[in-house]
Amino acid sequence: MRVLLVSANRERSPYPVFPLGLAYLAGPLVAAGHHLSVLDLCFADNPETAVADAVAEFRADALVISIRNIDNVTFPLSRSYLGGIRRIVDICRGRLPVIVGGSGFSLMPLEVLAFLDADYGLAGEGEEALPLLLERIADGAATTGLAGVVRRGDADFVAPRLVERIGAPDRSLFAVERYHREGGMANVQTKRGCPFTCCYCTYPLLEGTRTRLRPIEDIVVELRELVEKYGVSYVYFVDDIFNYPPDFAERLCRAIADERLPINWSAFINPDFMTPSLMQAMADAGCDAVEFGTDSGSPEILKSLGKSFTVDVVRSSSRLCRDFGMDFAHYLLFGGPGENRETVLESFALMDEVSPTAVIAMTGIRVFPRTAIYLRAVADGVISPESPLLEPVFYISPSIRDSLCDIITELSAKRKNWIAPGLEINVSDKMLETMRGFPVRGPLWKLMKGVGRTHVRPM
Repeated sequence: MRVLLVSANRERSPYPVFPLGLAYLAGPLVAAGHHLSVLDLCFADNPETAVADAVAEFRADALVISIRNIDNVTFPLSRSYLGGIRRIVDICRGRLPVIVGGSGFSLMPLEVLAFLDADYGLAGEGEEALPLLLERIADGAATTGLAGVVRRGDADFVAPRLVERIGAPDRSLFAVERYHREGGMANVQTKRGCPFTCCYCTYPLLEGTRTRLRPIEDIVVELRELVEKYGVSYVYFVDDIFNYPPDFAERLCRAIADERLPINWSAFINPDFMTPSLMQAMADAGCDAVEFGTDSGSPEILKSLGKSFTVDVVRSSSRLCRDFGMDFAHYLLFGGPGENRETVLESFALMDEVSPTAVIAMTGIRVFPRTAIYLRAVADGVISPESPLLEPVFYISPSIRDSLCDIITELSAKRKNWIAPGLEINVSDKMLETMRGFPVRGPLWKLMKGVGRTHVRPM
C-alpha cells in the first residue's frame, strides 16, 4: 500500500519536537512492503490544505495520523489540539482509510476515536500492530481481534501488546536537520516502560510497568548516525527516567564516551539513583544538563504524589550536580492532593536552598483516566465518573484551588530562575520564538543563568 504518515503535532512551545513515534513505525512498514511518504504538520502553514494536497499527490491508499498529545497539559493556559485533528480527518473521511494512533490517542482510545470519527484507531506501540492492520485493510479482511485496534463504533477492543525488542527509528523521511536547527536538539529513546507509581503519570499506561531496554550497541549506532548523517551536535534522551536502571545508564554512558562522539546531551532523571560514579560517567559522555522530576519540596506532597524519593535525596542529587558543574533544573508540580499554602512554601524554600539553574513550575495536574489522580479527583468531587476528559481537566487541591495561581505568581516572580509556563513567568510563546532565533543547543532553561530580572506577563 501507499501509506501517508502524518505527524499531527503543531505545538512549538518550548520547542518543536521531532516525531520519533512515526520514525519508529517507518522501518517496519517498509519491511512489510509498503511505500511511504511523510507529512509533518509542525511546519505547515495550512494543515488542512497540506493534507489534502499530500493525499492527492502521493496517491495514498491509507492515511496514518500520529497524535503526540491531545492538549498542552498546561494550566490555566490550556489548549486542546483535537479540533484541528478532527478537521484533517473530515477532509479525508470516505476518500481512503484513516487510522489514528500515537501516545495522545492511546490515553483515551475509544473517546478520541469517537470524537475524530476516523475509521480506525491503534492504541499502544505500533511497530508490530500497524503492519498487521494495513494487511487486513488491503485484503479486505476483518480487523476484529487485532491487539490495540479500535474501529469506528467499537465499545471495546483487545488490549495492546507490548513490543519485546525495540528497534531503531528510521529518520530518513523526516526533517532531522530542521528540528535540530529550530529545536536545538535531536531526540533519542533508550528504553520503554516505567515501574514507578506517580499518581498522575501515564507512562506505565502507555509503555507498561516493565522496563524494556534497547541494546546499547544499537543506541550508539543511532547516535553516530545522527552526528555523521544529520550533523547533530546535541541530543535529548526522551526516556521518562534516564537514570533507571542505574547500571544500564552507566554502561550506556561509558559506551558513548568510548565512541568520542562530538555531542552534548541532557535527560530527564529521577533525583534518586544518582551516584558520583554515574554522574562522572554522564559528564564523560557529554552530558551538560539534567532535568529532575522532583514535583515538590514537601515530604507530605512527595508521599501523596507517589514519589519514590525524599527531600534529602533532592538535596543530595542537587549537591552532586553543583560538585560536577552540571546545569540542572527541577520540575515542580503544584496543587496535588494535600497541597496547601504551607506545602507550597516548603517547595519554594527547598528550591532556594538547592539553587538550581532553573525551576519549572506547573500548576494543577492534568487528569487522565486509569491514573490514581483520576480516582482521587472523583473522590474529592473535582470530577464525576461521567466527566468527559477530552478537554483539559486539572486536579487542584480543594484547600488551595482558588488561590494557587496567585501564590505561585507572587512567589516565583521574585525569583529570576523560576519559569511558570501556565502563568507566563519568565516564559511566553513570543519569548521562546525569539530565543530559538539564537544558535542555542540544548534546553532553553539553561539560558536562565543570563536572565537579569524576572519577566512577568504581559510579555
